Amino acid sequence: MKARAHIYISGRVQGVYYRGFTEELAEHLGLTGWARNLPDRRVEAVFEGERTVIEEAINKCRSGPPAAHVTDIEVRWEDKLKGFKDFSIRY
Repeated sequence: MKARAHIYISGRVQGVYYRGFTEELAEHLGLTGWARNLPDRRVEAVFEGERTVIEEAINKCRSGPPAAHVTDIEVRWEDKLKGFKDFSIRY
């Protein structure tokens, strides 16, 4: 079943290749969406695709790239899909 998850990742997640990690992860898993840094030092991301695959991506995001230290992930499941064509990093 297709789903959409809007996630907020807290911890040491900026300046450690976290957005690039989410992009590579999404492409590897066949997910679409985007990721961006927030002014409050969190990373915000949206994944669209099969719910079980999104859940797998979220679990991998709990670790992130080697230099990251994730302290919390807030997940909001949303009903409306945007139908992204790929995964991108937003600036």
